[in-house]
Amino acid sequence: MSDAQNGKNKRFWFWLSICVNLGFLGVFKYYNFFADSFADALSVLGVKVDVWTLQIILPVGISFYTFHGLSYVIDIYKDRIKAEKNFIEYAVFVSFFPLLVAGPIERATHLLPQIKVKRVFNYNNAIDGLRQILWGLFKKVVIADQCAEYANIIFNNSADYSGSTLLLGAILFAFQIYGDFSGYSDIALGTARLFGIELLRNFSFPYFSRDIAEFWRRWHISLSSWFRDYLYIPLGGSKGSMALKVRNMFIVFVVSGFWHGANWTFIVWGLLNAIYQLPLLVLGKNRANLEIVAAGKLFPTFREFVAMSITFLLTVFAWIFFRSESVSHAWNFVKGIFSRTLFSLPELRPSLIFVLLIFFVLVEWFGREQKYALEILGFRWPRPLRLTFYILLIFGVLIFTGKEQQFIYFQF
Repeated sequence: MSDAQNGKNKRFWFWLSICVNLGFLGVFKYYNFFADSFADALSVLGVKVDVWTLQIILPVGISFYTFHGLSYVIDIYKDRIKAEKNFIEYAVFVSFFPLLVAGPIERATHLLPQIKVKRVFNYNNAIDGLRQILWGLFKKVVIADQCAEYANIIFNNSADYSGSTLLLGAILFAFQIYGDFSGYSDIALGTARLFGIELLRNFSFPYFSRDIAEFWRRWHISLSSWFRDYLYIPLGGSKGSMALKVRNMFIVFVVSGFWHGANWTFIVWGLLNAIYQLPLLVLGKNRANLEIVAAGKLFPTFREFVAMSITFLLTVFAWIFFRSESVSHAWNFVKGIFSRTLFSLPELRPSLIFVLLIFFVLVEWFGREQKYALEILGFRWPRPLRLTFYILLIFGVLIFTGKEQQFIYFQF
């Protein structure tokens, strides 16, 4: 593309590269889904076919490094960057080990320049990176993995539990996926900082959001911004008629759901989030909450608290479809919640997890104005108290390490 003599040649190489990148993703991740869906559609019409499916293992992190490659190609095509001549530096950009398997999804314009310059060890950056790694480990091992134990039991045996227990399972999964994914992101960002590399921020305390639009500005930021820059804006973005704006938004959310996995549950999850955001878009309220909630204050207002609670519950409802094995499983799970047993006491009451979640939410709340919860939290404390706090976090990680749970986003 860089050496193309005219626009026609440039477009040829651009679309060839796009097709190759998406082709790998399509074969490994989506071929079986489309083949099975095609067979199911024909069976509805009374035509029975035996489709040929691939018995292959999904390469770890394929969705993430495919999007790395796509952003690089698109940025060259748009003349935002020059083509990289050094293969090693390009390979480091695509497969930098902290972010390879679960992001954040980096941009060539952001990461490549950092790779190309000489870096020296910086003590303060290293200490900051270690603090973020510690908090990421705490999120993953102490919060996510402990919530996963009960969430898995409830989701895998949903027909046996009351509505209140099912609601508890959905809430625990919400904390599981946040602790799991944002914990990985913290570990990745902290590890990269040890090497003098600043990766894109991926989470900004999303469960403190006051509406769904704000939630998506704070959840999986690198993916949301990728879709905004490389799909939403090229489609027309917020320009044009309201019908076009709505169309573009639904396309982005459906593609986002499909990116997560070859299952109708993810597409329904994407559609739900699009429906949530529709009133905000139509009323022009989708950018109403750009600042940090209760900035400079100890507590939110009652209105902010209600808005955060409603947003969280809407998100929890959507997570049910994300977690379920099938749409029918999710639907039965939802029906189970909204039954007469919703107001009964849950059969499972993991008191230790409740205590851990309260501690976790408080730490996140007090650190919400920073890049991550521990960035400056405790700096004004006496040194012995601050060190004791860090040691307790480390002991927590060590104590709860035994119950291993795979990172959720490894499957994507």
